Amino acid sequence: MTWVACILVTLSVIASPATELAHANPSLHLALDAVDMCIALLVAYLLHNRFARRHRLQDWLLCVALVIFGLAGLVVTTVIEEVMGIRDGRLNVWLPLALRVIGAVLILVAALVGDRPGPGRLRYWSVAAPVLLILVVGAVLWALDDSLPVAVPPDRAAEVFDRSFAGHPLLLAGLALSAACFLIASLIVTRQAARSNDELLRWLAPASAVAGFARVNYLLYPTLYTDWLYTGDLLRTAGYALLLVGGLRELRVYWGAQAHVAVIEDRRRLARELHDGLLQELTYIRVASSMLPEDTPTKGEITDAAVRALDEARAAVNSLGSLDDEPLGFVLHRAARELAERYDVDFQVDVDDSIIADADQRHALMRIVREAVVNAVRHGGARTICVRLSQLGDTQRLTIEDDGAGFAVHASGGAGGYGLVSMRTRAKDLPGTLRIDSTPGEGTIVTVTW
Repeated sequence: MTWVACILVTLSVIASPATELAHANPSLHLALDAVDMCIALLVAYLLHNRFARRHRLQDWLLCVALVIFGLAGLVVTTVIEEVMGIRDGRLNVWLPLALRVIGAVLILVAALVGDRPGPGRLRYWSVAAPVLLILVVGAVLWALDDSLPVAVPPDRAAEVFDRSFAGHPLLLAGLALSAACFLIASLIVTRQAARSNDELLRWLAPASAVAGFARVNYLLYPTLYTDWLYTGDLLRTAGYALLLVGGLRELRVYWGAQAHVAVIEDRRRLARELHDGLLQELTYIRVASSMLPEDTPTKGEITDAAVRALDEARAAVNSLGSLDDEPLGFVLHRAARELAERYDVDFQVDVDDSIIADADQRHALMRIVREAVVNAVRHGGARTICVRLSQLGDTQRLTIEDDGAGFAVHASGGAGGYGLVSMRTRAKDLPGTLRIDSTPGEGTIVTVTW
């Protein structure tokens, strides 16, 4: 889409008289250069931090390229023209052009290296490397200043609108090379972003495309090196604006990930606290209640209450300590294994691992399984329990079947005790439905559909 839009803009520029779209506005030109520099350095800083975290060579190369672009656009030009007073169309044009060509080549190289790792010590050179490069290239061109050709005569800058491809052939070759690097990189990065779901790369691709077509427009009319403002300048700033959007989305993803990590760490801390405190105390209560004399009236109730509390506490610890991205099948297998060991029953688990559920759904389904198993063992005396997870079209189904004593579901209007009410509520919140089929002496089947 970006390519199509830029091609249409470029064709309209070719078809229109150039002088109608051009404006001699040094102040606005300077303002756009300042905006471009700020965006380039901001995104370079984000890429520097990405490299420090991930150690991917692509991030470092992009960081160096953007630092070069940021400094070449405003700082270098200002130093040469305002501080050194050089405005003869030689050094003040060739040095920024050379730096921009190097930056474009680095963008292409970064696209080609992909996610290859890079040495961590490179992060100390994220600023030093581009600054040294600028000094070296500047020193070489300064030494060759007398032999450098005039790229765009400053006193005849308006003549660039009298014909296309105005300017020295080397200037046009540098712009053509930069355009090719940006356009090829945009295609490569587009494929990489589709594979990796990387927000910054997703916006770097159209930004590179716009930057490439900006160089194509500069080929037609090289206003970048004059006080004139033209479509190439607007496209260049539009490319930086797209890059800014990518940088802001990268910040959102980063802080979202930080918040997610903080939540996980807090959950694990709570799980440790529960395990080391509450579970130990409940275990003591269960052991102590089992040692009460047999004629104690409330011995059974106390023991059962301690066992239920232990089961709930263990479920809470497992839920807090688990990862949010665990597959549903893994969660059910783990719950079945723990329950089989605790109640000494035979578990049969048959799950479709392709079924996807979010964190809340996984937790609700796991609690339904635990409640159904506990009821089957304690009240029905079940010795074999089968858990099945299947999918038919867009409908998912979880079935818990036991060989226990069963009960008369319709005798109480299907409502049952608090455990059954809790299971129905959790199923409703999926959103879904829960069905219980049971006959005294023939076991129970609990079916959850969502």
